[in-house]
Amino acid sequence: MKAIYVRVSTADQVKGYSLGNQMDKCVEKAGTLDVLQYKEEGRTGEIIDRPQLNQLREDIRNGIVTEVICYDSTRLSRNLLVQLMIKEEFDKAGVKLTFVNTEYADNAEGELQFNISGSISQYEKAKIKERTVGGKIRKVKEGKVLGAYGLYGYDYDQKESTYVINEEQAKIVKMIFDNFTDPTSEFRGINGIAKHLTELGIPTARGKNIWHRQVVRQMLLNESYTGRHAQRKHDTEGGYVRQQSGLQRGQKLRPKEEWIYTEIPQIISDEQFEIAQQKISKTKRQHAKESLRPYLLSGIMRCADCQNTMTGRVTSWWGSKVVEYTDIKNYSGAKFKGCGNSIRAEKIEEIVWEKVLEMLNEPEKAIKSKSDSKTKIKQEELLLVENQLEKIKKSRKRLISLAAMSDEVDLAEIKDQLASLKQNENDLQSKYNRLIEDIKESEVDRTEAKLKEALGLYFLEKKQDPPFEIKQKIIRALVDEVLVSKAGDWVEIHI
Repeated sequence: MKAIYVRVSTADQVKGYSLGNQMDKCVEKAGTLDVLQYKEEGRTGEIIDRPQLNQLREDIRNGIVTEVICYDSTRLSRNLLVQLMIKEEFDKAGVKLTFVNTEYADNAEGELQFNISGSISQYEKAKIKERTVGGKIRKVKEGKVLGAYGLYGYDYDQKESTYVINEEQAKIVKMIFDNFTDPTSEFRGINGIAKHLTELGIPTARGKNIWHRQVVRQMLLNESYTGRHAQRKHDTEGGYVRQQSGLQRGQKLRPKEEWIYTEIPQIISDEQFEIAQQKISKTKRQHAKESLRPYLLSGIMRCADCQNTMTGRVTSWWGSKVVEYTDIKNYSGAKFKGCGNSIRAEKIEEIVWEKVLEMLNEPEKAIKSKSDSKTKIKQEELLLVENQLEKIKKSRKRLISLAAMSDEVDLAEIKDQLASLKQNENDLQSKYNRLIEDIKESEVDRTEAKLKEALGLYFLEKKQDPPFEIKQKIIRALVDEVLVSKAGDWVEIHI
């Protein structure tokens, strides 16, 4: 029995290789409507593993197909090796291969012509890819963003080929970074933040109601939120990997020096992003087997001159190992390399600890400062919950209107949806009420409790110099940021 195989990819569709046009020409060539049809849509011709082609090959092995008709040899593949593999398989099964726009004689000359045609197709494919890649690189260097890839917090402006801030989603991004970088946050790490977002009923980028830990982590690692959007990060040249849907083109990460950065609107400050990276990196180090020197002020140090964050490191000084904090950023893609500010860890940690001891003798001052800061975060959260409640109310009104205006709707389904919305509304209303109570009470009681706990642990030790863990817990309960001048002549501590 005769069979028709047609294939089209996105690029081929533009060039007039529509499935309908191919099928019409092939049916005309077959001279009958009694044919088997194999339609391959949106599949690359570079690989042999394609659903419809696989089915055709199976039918050939089972003796169902005696002749295959294609529009031209490029529909089989634009890769000469794949073309030859398919043709050899057809020849061994005694199946005739016919093309609409080309006739190949069944002899040595015909085989040579087929091979030459395949080589030309492969050359054309390579040239098309070269021009396409060159055009994309040019657009990226002009500051364009290539395609909308669902960057949460942004909408894609098709006309300008760039990202613009989605204000509602940007608030969620800020809330994630704020809670992750705040050492006194009530949410424990990435898992706690993901759970909190799920409880609030905030939809993910895909409209789901469940936030997974990995989604939040990837957002915290995404440098694009600082306004530096990396493009051409992955190399798709070469082999393929097997997925559930078949063989797909594989990707490997390019070296960072080959990435091209495009400016987009900034949501997160460079300083806050750097603190998040330090905290994620610190978590990794904590799980590593090697023992590293702990830094008492990690995540809260910043240079007063260039505003870069300062991180701990061990360096050499006249043959001796020196532990210090520095603002130097040596990693690829760092927006600010730092001004070279550095200070001995022992010196600055002693200064800060002495200041903290003074604050422990004036707890009222620390409590008030923390209260003001946490109240602001709660108020921002309250606005998010209010927006979600408003959306649910509008959805309920639309469903009720739909049920009243149409006789064709499924009332049982409408009823179920209304019940689900009501449950979500009740949950959010409870969250809203708790937030109102928290704001009324401020953070005085909670901060005071933390301070009392730290004080209790400190005095329980009955030591002038308590263990590192106790010191760090007290510092993180009271200090938001430590500023150090490059000259080292002054230190400013923000609580």
